[in-house]
Amino acid sequence: MTSDPVRRTSLDPVPLAALAPDLLVEVLETATSTNAVAAERAREGAEEGLVVVAEHQTAGRGRLDRSWETPARSSLTFSLLLRPSAPAADWPWLPLLAGYTVTKALRAEGYDVGVKWPNDVLAGDRKLVGILVERVETPTGPAAVLGIGLNVSLTAGELPVPAATSLALESGAEPDRTHLLGELLRSLREAYDVWQAGGAEATARLRSSYAAACVTVGRDVRVDLPGGRVLTGRATGIDEVGRLVVRGADGETVVGAGDVVHVRSATSGHDQ
Repeated sequence: MTSDPVRRTSLDPVPLAALAPDLLVEVLETATSTNAVAAERAREGAEEGLVVVAEHQTAGRGRLDRSWETPARSSLTFSLLLRPSAPAADWPWLPLLAGYTVTKALRAEGYDVGVKWPNDVLAGDRKLVGILVERVETPTGPAAVLGIGLNVSLTAGELPVPAATSLALESGAEPDRTHLLGELLRSLREAYDVWQAGGAEATARLRSSYAAACVTVGRDVRVDLPGGRVLTGRATGIDEVGRLVVRGADGETVVGAGDVVHVRSATSGHDQ
């Protein structure tokens, strides 16, 4: 006896328009990468607030050029176009802002999640959300494309990697993707606007809130750094520009880029 296939519904643009009235949401049936589409729209002159959503993303791209594909309508894959007026030196906070805001929004929906530095969202030890922020040069100035991939109704057999999970697997029920997308977009736009308007004070608040929500802080970690070097130690905090502070054998090191692995205790026998 075979189980029934998962029934997945399309996004409904009507409530989306009501949930995110100050955003222009474009829903595509298929796209190779929503970040690539949004970047092209930005170069063509699209204004801040454009959202490109794909019901089926066939060549999604994450940090370190990792790629993945998920079944149609099983996830939320979308990109938000921003044109920050904040100084370029503050732009590295955008990925952390996105990771923290998505974590906060999902917690408000009842999910037990945390943000792993810099911007993966985890449920327990398993990856639920991937985020990639890219800078795009356009004729009217630089833009930022904030891409998010959230596993919604993926079954265990559909997960892209064994260390992933989905909202359905975590809760036992498939959430309403339209409602969830609207809440994420509303939260992201609100958090971004507050950060932009608040200057250094808002960044300091973001740093504090992010550190409190970050499940990497306080953990033993292994960091694969650019160039092949490996750093091991205890993650102790987030510095004033959003870098991870790691205390190792040679003292404290700040990490601005690298692949972080949470190291379990010796009794568990493996990493995460």
